[in-house]
Amino acid sequence: MAYTDDAVKAKLSSLNETQESIVSVAQWIMFHRRHADRTCAIWLERMRETTVNKRLTLIYLANEVVQQSKARRKEDFLVAFSPVIAEATATAYKGATNDVQDKIRRTVEVWNQRRIFDKPIQEAVEARITELDKSRSGKKTGLLGGSLFSGGSGSSAPTELQPLIPLQLALSKANAASQPATTSANAEFEKLHDPQKPTPTPPVHAARLSALLKSLSSAESAVAESIRTRQDLVHGLEKLLETNRTALESDKAQLTSIQERRESTEKKKREVEDAIMRGASTPYTPDPATRGENGQNTINGRTPSSVEPERPKVEELTPPPTTDAFTPPTDSSNFRSDEVLSTPGYPSAQFPSEPSYLAASPQSNSPLPPPSTDPRYNTPSSGGGGGGGGGPAKKRKLDVEFEGFGAGEDAMAGLDEDVAELLRAESGGAIQHPH
Repeated sequence: MAYTDDAVKAKLSSLNETQESIVSVAQWIMFHRRHADRTCAIWLERMRETTVNKRLTLIYLANEVVQQSKARRKEDFLVAFSPVIAEATATAYKGATNDVQDKIRRTVEVWNQRRIFDKPIQEAVEARITELDKSRSGKKTGLLGGSLFSGGSGSSAPTELQPLIPLQLALSKANAASQPATTSANAEFEKLHDPQKPTPTPPVHAARLSALLKSLSSAESAVAESIRTRQDLVHGLEKLLETNRTALESDKAQLTSIQERRESTEKKKREVEDAIMRGASTPYTPDPATRGENGQNTINGRTPSSVEPERPKVEELTPPPTTDAFTPPTDSSNFRSDEVLSTPGYPSAQFPSEPSYLAASPQSNSPLPPPSTDPRYNTPSSGGGGGGGGGPAKKRKLDVEFEGFGAGEDAMAGLDEDVAELLRAESGGAIQHPH
């Protein structure tokens, strides 16, 4: 079948939702890819005129054509569908049931994932669907309450770019409207002014010229709108650019200041480290009144090198006094029993006078051992003590021979008779009365 407008309309009218029908019509359309612009224009007209249920089938047909063209690297239909796909998708989406809208959203998501269209065209398609969702009360913008499309524009854009989003959307919409009008007007102009075709009759020629003027006027308005929106976008970009240039100059000045401060800090750090190595960890700025005679810095009359820090005040540790500690003199010859020993801070202790039997002999410096009757020198026996068994306390028997003692002299001379008699009895006859 030769390519004509009526042939294209017939193919679109016979289209149904089956895969075989969609693939068959798509192959016929792709075979006539030289007429891609005209085919897309007729497809858009059919989208506007047909019922709501047939629009989903037309979306499936466009999806088959553009994906096959992308796979075969044939850009004819991709370029032809780009200006009209946003409007056509919005037309099919508006007024459709929820089930049909979900199918259209999945198709648009496939375009986004496979990057069928350029990014501005894809964003324009998603923006038109998002606007329609927002206009419906209680309609969620996405399956999970977020954006419909992972790569769509919206609140995810930075705050600085938010004013540019409406401008870009308006430009995409204007381009989508201007390109088909321009293509159609140019095609009619070329057809009417084709030198190979015969000139029609004047009434027919006048009618065709009137139609051409109408198409050219429509294309002119669409292009003018595209120019206006593009100028608005350029103005917004220039404003953003100027803001970033001002911020850039401020950042450069701040960087210079930070670098200068870093260099001065490094220099100061080196000076402090050098001072530490010289033994002066902290700098000292003296008062001119504290300078010495030779101009050196002084602190209380001394140079800083001779100044030593004050010693910390520490409480002295004094051992507690021992009340029962007493060490008698080692030399008994110099010990006086009647001497009163006194210790500062303690009460004086009076020792008894020395008994006569403790007097040292003229030939020896050793004193006589004390008699067993003196209770100060008696040692009580322990109950289970050694060789003596468990009897009463035994008195020690002094049987010590002193060299040169009692050589013809009475050892008891000068003692009371009773005391002398008692001593003789205790000694067991060791001390004899001189006859």
